[in-house]
Amino acid sequence: HVQLVESGGGSVQTGGSLRLSCAASGFTIRNYCMAWFRQAPGKEREGVGNIRGDGIVTYADSVKADSVKGRITISKDNAKKTLYLQMNSLKPEDTAMYYCAAGFPLIPLVAREYNYWGQGTQVTVS
Repeated sequence: HVQLVESGGGSVQTGGSLRLSCAASGFTIRNYCMAWFRQAPGKEREGVGNIRGDGIVTYADSVKADSVKGRITISKDNAKKTLYLQMNSLKPEDTAMYYCAAGFPLIPLVAREYNYWGQGTQVTVS
């Protein structure tokens, strides 16, 4: 039975760091596209980025500049069946519920393209 469980969220001050994890079970993550999404209060769920089975990472346009600066990094460990989202220099606008997802998306950063979702982990930056 497929399950995704996020962890690592919390309340941090501006400038702090968090590493979110998404533990997968019931399937082999190397065979799936995995992604991070986030949803801020009153806003639609938006893609942060995805990592393909072959390890290629694509970031959403909204965070692409942050990824280049190393502020946001997506990675995975196939052996541990875990997806990661490293976030540094956190800002209040990063406050959101963060979700991981797995699937075979035709459009990688569109939520409806993903079959499996975790329950989310809350990140609050103040």
